[in-house]
Amino acid sequence: MRKKELRIKYKDLRNGLTPEILEEQSLALANQLIQLHVWDKTYYHLYLTIEEQKEVNTEFILQILAGKDKEIIVSKCDFSTLAMTHYLLTDNTKFRKNKYNIPEPVDGLEVPTAKIEVVFVPLLAYDVKGNRVGYGKGFYDVFLKQCAPNTLKIGLSFFEPERYIEDIQATDIPLDFVITPNKIYSFSANN
Repeated sequence: MRKKELRIKYKDLRNGLTPEILEEQSLALANQLIQLHVWDKTYYHLYLTIEEQKEVNTEFILQILAGKDKEIIVSKCDFSTLAMTHYLLTDNTKFRKNKYNIPEPVDGLEVPTAKIEVVFVPLLAYDVKGNRVGYGKGFYDVFLKQCAPNTLKIGLSFFEPERYIEDIQATDIPLDFVITPNKIYSFSANN
């Protein structure tokens, strides 16, 4: 399938999930994540859940990161440039939802992209090679290109991979891992 078709398919699949299933599956996914050997890093970029899109609830991952005393980075999007500004999450960080219902930090201590070692990546679909389909705006495509080559890219999904995404571009950056409630998928030869 092509990205456009996959977006429709996986938005429909997510819409079929009840609030109870979303919570249960998000917790199971976080428990899978604990098994992954990525805890020797310091700076972890975490997206904040768009509840209206029925995304994986990243609150559980946030709790794991805080419990492991990691530096948590959250971002703010500039829709005119597709740039993301990254901020250190602190007890004083205040959030506001933007026009797309994305919770964003109002301000804070800015963190350079070069410091980020692990990125949790939102997605709608992915394939068995680690290629992802997002919402189509391109924020994460731009962001991931700016990251250091050894930055770990971890997708979060309620669903299993597609066999093949037809319209992958040479500029698309594949994921290293995808965590689901039932399994960890590894795509990088280094993992």
